[in-house]
Amino acid sequence: MPTTQYGKQGWTPARIEDLNGKTFVITGANTGAGFEASRILLSKGAEVVMLNRNEQKSNKAIADLKGALGASAKVSFIKMDLSELASVGSAAADLNKTLPKIDALMCNAAIAQVPKQTFTTDGFESQLGVNHYGHFLLCGLLYEKVEQSNGRIVVVGSEGYKMGIKTIQFDDMNWDKNYHPMNTYCHSKLAQIMFAYELQDRIKAANKDVQVYVCHPGASATSLIKNSGGLKDRILFGLMSMTPLVQSAERGAYPEVMCATEAEENLNEKAYYGPTGRMQWTGPVGKCKLEPHAQDKAVATTLWTISEKETNFKWNF
Repeated sequence: MPTTQYGKQGWTPARIEDLNGKTFVITGANTGAGFEASRILLSKGAEVVMLNRNEQKSNKAIADLKGALGASAKVSFIKMDLSELASVGSAAADLNKTLPKIDALMCNAAIAQVPKQTFTTDGFESQLGVNHYGHFLLCGLLYEKVEQSNGRIVVVGSEGYKMGIKTIQFDDMNWDKNYHPMNTYCHSKLAQIMFAYELQDRIKAANKDVQVYVCHPGASATSLIKNSGGLKDRILFGLMSMTPLVQSAERGAYPEVMCATEAEENLNEKAYYGPTGRMQWTGPVGKCKLEPHAQDKAVATTLWTISEKETNFKWNF
């Protein structure tokens, strides 16, 4: 078993101290790793605001969390659809108005392996639109609220970032010519990761005190593929989920919860955190190997410029 800086067991929620008075905002928190992250944080006394698109599932998730942790669990929900920039803007306005602070914004939501090319309301390829552009805008709109608490932004990437074309397809961002469920998903996750490292550089250049951390859940038994993947992918992942190659959704939540709560001196912003076992799919949570193409400065700078243009949002540090 690999040994991480947190020992042979890797990072676990046992390391979290009391979170009373801390507020966490999590996208896609009504199922899977986002739900488990919410549960862990709430169990330590935190307040959690979930940003989800489905009201019915969100109300059930809140009922389940309160049932497990007690009626006093501080959990609420704001409706937000990452595939609609207007919806992201509306949810961010609600949060800016109602929350005194955000200690960590956790970009957890994603869609994956969409079988046929589809588009968001704003005309983006759906995986890039939801996974990258939606979160890019959300982070920008909530940045000042995070900065007020010297807080954190946690970007949940994916090992998929190294399985696709290993760069950003600037000449065809919507994949009109070569759409592929997996490669296009990998493209969207690479975009997210590159955004996070570029955001770190821009925050440092502005002498601001906001930390940005990048992690991945490994291979976890969540509803990600079930919700957006094609039939073949759903069957394949369902079979894999019954093997030791796939871990629980709870363990899939550990990296993002670690990045949101672990003492700053024990984390490195340029690192990439997740399971450190076989293929970085499962195993003790710690620092993982990151491929150099994910930190290509020239590509990341161009991606930032395009993202500001496409979302019609100029970051202000």
